Amino acid sequence: MSDIANVATGATVVALTNVHKSFGPLKVLDGVTFDVARGDVLCIIGRSGSGKSTALRCIDRFETIDSGEIVVCGRKVHDPALDLRALRQDVGIVFQSYNLFPHLTIEENITLAPTCVKGTSKAEAREQARAALAQVGLSDKIQHYPEQLSGGQQQRAAIARSLAMRPKVMLFDEVTSALDPELTGEVLKVIEGLAADGMTMVMVTHEMGFARSIADRVVFMHRGKVHEHGTAAVLTTPTTPELAQFLGTGL
Repeated sequence: MSDIANVATGATVVALTNVHKSFGPLKVLDGVTFDVARGDVLCIIGRSGSGKSTALRCIDRFETIDSGEIVVCGRKVHDPALDLRALRQDVGIVFQSYNLFPHLTIEENITLAPTCVKGTSKAEAREQARAALAQVGLSDKIQHYPEQLSGGQQQRAAIARSLAMRPKVMLFDEVTSALDPELTGEVLKVIEGLAADGMTMVMVTHEMGFARSIADRVVFMHRGKVHEHGTAAVLTTPTTPELAQFLGTGL
């Protein structure tokens, strides 16, 4: 489980306020504002190039913003003096590519960050790895190498690697986009379990059915802006032509 005891129930864990980001002349984020409460699942949807993955990467400061504010677990991510190591202990992120080290076992992949970043003892890190792998249904793969696992299993191992750091919030960036439907189901089941356990999550996803079933809030991004937001009901009854067209429902 995540170490979230010091975050009050219902407190805002992630907040973006009027965030702007450009890559050269290309405006990618244009005044983006949204927030996420503790224990909630926020799904960010939108067309390719709408800015959704960039917004996610800015939350963990993989990208720096041009202006605006981002506060995560009380930390001002937009502050140049930010303690980046402390932020990364609060925030776990899983990408569509698994980014596992091929020359390390799954156990070694998972224990690397807790021992090197947090100073966790090797014995405790191994125990955390076992617990995290049990959480994602991979206890029997602990001594395997990544190449011995299917794509879905590798993605679940990547999730376990983040969980072992005991983050307060998890970020998922199109984590099923490279997987076939059967393997996608494996990974989504793990994420459903995390939601049931109360993990705060921000997900960029193209799985609309999954978003309908799991999201507490939905943000639809369009041309770098938050074009529509609300509960998962917006995926059934969109209020703008752009979201209706994106969902293929018409309006």
